[in-house]
Amino acid sequence: MSFLIRVQLPDSPGTLGAVATALGTVGADILSVDVVERTNGVAIDDLVVELPTGSLPDALITAAESVEGVEVDAVRPYAGVLDTHRELELVEEIAATPKTGLDLLAEGVPRIIRSGWAIVVTPSGDSLQRLASSAAAPEAPITDLPWLPLERATVLDGEAAWIPETWKELGTELAATPLGKPDRALLVGRPGGPMFRAAEVARLAHLAGIVAVVLDG
Repeated sequence: MSFLIRVQLPDSPGTLGAVATALGTVGADILSVDVVERTNGVAIDDLVVELPTGSLPDALITAAESVEGVEVDAVRPYAGVLDTHRELELVEEIAATPKTGLDLLAEGVPRIIRSGWAIVVTPSGDSLQRLASSAAAPEAPITDLPWLPLERATVLDGEAAWIPETWKELGTELAATPLGKPDRALLVGRPGGPMFRAAEVARLAHLAGIVAVVLDG
């Protein structure tokens, strides 16, 4: 079974190799690596690893954190490998069929920033309208989005009053970005974490900006 493990580690030569060696001691095979963020001498990396049948994901945490200075942010099941070039493919797909662009965006974004789901929302009179949703998006109704209109991409407070209780129970981390206009937003959720990093929010904003130009151009 494959897992996505997010680690914080010293941004120094050899540290990632030491983590790879430690993971190998519990039978983990690293399928892909993505550098999420680098700041103040610390790197945040996402690793997709495969564990032998019968092995517990807790073993990944123990192994990774056996390396000095390494902390594991989260471990969760993950299908496939990391593809850092997926943005270009998604933009090309949307440009080819702009009538279904919002649906393609909502379905494609979770694979790019490794969230659980994505929703495109906009106010509609006294209520809210879902313009598009990914297949895994929760069905719980949203009656209020007090952060709209939205001027820039941001991480949202996962305990705010507007958030459905089911999202809170799952410990859902949230981020949002305007999609071409302040009253149309792309909302993404990551049940169980980990938190959205600044680099991930910037990546989300950049993608939304390009897609908005393609759709509204």
